[in-house]
Amino acid sequence: MIEFIWPLSFILLPLPLLVRLLSGSSSQAALSVPNLKYFSMDSPPGKKPSTGWRLILLWLAWFLLVCAASRPEWIGEPVNLSVSGRDMIIAVDVSGSMNTEDMQLNNQEVNRLVVVKSVVSEFLNRRQGDRVGLILFGSNAYLQAPLTFDLNTVGKFLSEAPVGIAGGKTAIGDAIGLGVKRLRERPESTRLLILLTDGSNNVGEIEPIKAAELASHASVKIHTIGVGSDEMSMSGFLGAFGPRVVNPSADLDEETLTQIAQATGGTYFRAHNTEELRNIYTLIDALEPVEQDPEMFYPTIALFVWPLAGAWIALVGLYLSLLFRTSISVDS
Repeated sequence: MIEFIWPLSFILLPLPLLVRLLSGSSSQAALSVPNLKYFSMDSPPGKKPSTGWRLILLWLAWFLLVCAASRPEWIGEPVNLSVSGRDMIIAVDVSGSMNTEDMQLNNQEVNRLVVVKSVVSEFLNRRQGDRVGLILFGSNAYLQAPLTFDLNTVGKFLSEAPVGIAGGKTAIGDAIGLGVKRLRERPESTRLLILLTDGSNNVGEIEPIKAAELASHASVKIHTIGVGSDEMSMSGFLGAFGPRVVNPSADLDEETLTQIAQATGGTYFRAHNTEELRNIYTLIDALEPVEQDPEMFYPTIALFVWPLAGAWIALVGLYLSLLFRTSISVDS
């Protein structure tokens, strides 16, 4: 089916007639030339006038130009595009404790946030079709990236986040509340929040359990992840007492994280090392996508080039005919 984007362009078709009528009613010549011999439409002596086909070419060229200006398009049959995936927000703890170097990446001791950045980046690469947002939280919770299909940008924002950018404490409840606020307008069956932390809620306007209740009422499923090793070797005071083993995850509130997940239909995961964190995100990655409202796509092909080319050919033909006729008149 052919449609015209600018069909009102066709009102220009009688414009040459109007110009001719207006110019004919004026007593003053519209154009002065020193010699009318080359512009005369009369035929050479002994030949019959033959200006009709030139007039037809002029009108044809004008008609085709107007057709091109109306932007014709061929529109094909509609195609259903099923959009699958989830509306997912990843909330990452960037408080001061995430600087604890109790995990390994590529056989090197690194802090927790470095490992999280690496694993989440791999996770994002596998979530094509999802809308993903990013919340960074510490003493406050900030929406670093709104829900978007541009997963590369989300990954870049996370990779550029330093430890402590949102403050040194941990506002788990505020992070959940901000996530619920951003997800509640999305389709109910697709709302998902993945919250990762290494501590417990010790600041903020809303308690985590209360925030989980709000999430449950808004049909937001929350998966919680506790990250951090249970054992870490530290050297003694001035090296006098030798190394000692401590629990760097003593502040991790696993009970609250479990209650948050259970209240919203999610799951609590515990990651002691890099490999366990990768396995957790692999499990989350295995969640079945949810079908959203299908989108209609109409394939289109622009056709304006064809009448434009026809007008060009008609004008070139008219020019060549006038050039040929002029050369005959000069010779005679």
